[in-house]
Amino acid sequence: MDIKEVIRTRKSFRTFDGRELSQEDKDALAAYAQTIENPYGIPVSFVWLDAAQYKLSSPVINGEHFYVAVKVPKVPRCEEALGFSFEKLVLYAWSLGVGTTWIAGTMNRSRFEEAAQTGPDEFMMVVSPLGYPAAKQSFVDRRLRGSVRGDERLPFEQLFFEGDFATPLLDCDDAVKDALEAVRWYPSAANKQPCRVVKAGDAFHFYKKGSMGGANRPWDSQKIDMGIALCHFMSVAGGVLSIADPGIAADAEYIATVTI
Repeated sequence: MDIKEVIRTRKSFRTFDGRELSQEDKDALAAYAQTIENPYGIPVSFVWLDAAQYKLSSPVINGEHFYVAVKVPKVPRCEEALGFSFEKLVLYAWSLGVGTTWIAGTMNRSRFEEAAQTGPDEFMMVVSPLGYPAAKQSFVDRRLRGSVRGDERLPFEQLFFEGDFATPLLDCDDAVKDALEAVRWYPSAANKQPCRVVKAGDAFHFYKKGSMGGANRPWDSQKIDMGIALCHFMSVAGGVLSIADPGIAADAEYIATVTI
């Protein structure tokens, strides 16, 4: 699968077929994780956890035996860096046929943090099971996916703009459209889809629109989503990331600019 197909076909799996992850796939994932970098230059650590050994589970997951936890130092923009790096691993896993789902709330957080040996200067924001998807989803899996309309995305013209937020992006070349379509299909917490992009020549300004609220955590989950969106865009289009707010939005938070 090429990266566009991996992005388009990957989805969250919460029901696994009960098989142990093969040693070959474990080794491939661990080796790939060592190569992952993010454009923020913030180190992101992956911790591989045997569910039985550490007594790990989630009430929305079935048939899993193996998890990966992700840790990042408590520094500015750590959410975006974590989202970018973890999505790289998630996409690679799917290219191997290994299913994943981002879990931030439906777990015993303290148990996962202890298993991952999370330090006082680190955040362990998310984990994911790693396994082979079952042929049939559980009732909980179907209900959760249906409740957030997980197979739906906002239309292109509501997400991407030309010059300012008043002008939908209607005309762009195929390479740009492919990259923006990859952004459109990024996964986000509760499928809230906070990412907006304003094109200005070769620069693409990424903004976070809206807020989830109610999480009561010391990080912004939607900034993790923004890191995922940036990962999708740069995986398809490449480019160089910079932080220089162009000041073109009053009701959205500027995140970063990618120039291609």
